Amino acid sequence: MNDQAQHSQLRLVLLDDHGLFRASLGRLLASEPDFEVAGECATSADALEVLKNLDVDIVLLDFGVGTEHGTDFISAAQQAGYQGRFLIVAGSADVRSSAIALKLGASGIFLKSETPDRLLQAIRLVGSGGIWIDQKFVQVLADRLVDRYSAFEYERSGGPLEDRERKVLLGILGGLTNRKIGEEMGLSESAVKNVVQQLFGRAGVRTRSQLVRAALEGSLDAAE
Repeated sequence: MNDQAQHSQLRLVLLDDHGLFRASLGRLLASEPDFEVAGECATSADALEVLKNLDVDIVLLDFGVGTEHGTDFISAAQQAGYQGRFLIVAGSADVRSSAIALKLGASGIFLKSETPDRLLQAIRLVGSGGIWIDQKFVQVLADRLVDRYSAFEYERSGGPLEDRERKVLLGILGGLTNRKIGEEMGLSESAVKNVVQQLFGRAGVRTRSQLVRAALEGSLDAAE
């Protein structure tokens, strides 16, 4: 989708209207050998101009930079032909805005209260094709999502999620490995893998990233 075949770095654009934060973040990312900061933008118009002229892998953006929930920018960038990824870097766990952004194609939600090292980890995960969901966001979403089972309430799903399936789903949303989920639930790694396959079948997906998206798309109604 980008020119990563020609350069080994992830090319990033920062979109945030807080100048001090944007400059500090830019210096942090530029110090990493596998990152290249292609633009530091205060407005969505500036960011769209950068995307028009350069191949960019990931846009890091806050929700409220001249758009409603940041989703107007995501839609505008996609309509302009941008095929890279979006990582929301937000000040709070706004469940509805986050769910909308993820449904539109964002690859993660990162809260500014987290550490710089965690942000670097999130960017690399998103750059590799994964999805990053901040733990605080998962906690806010969990009660609403689990109560509604919205993403899996289809005839083909065979009814509501069982307790074990719900717990494994929340572990996946939290970015845990099968082994870690098993340790927390007192299950073997193979048992967790079987439950994950059951969830794949319910949601009609084949990968963990697709499962996360299916669950979060279902959270839109639950976030009302």
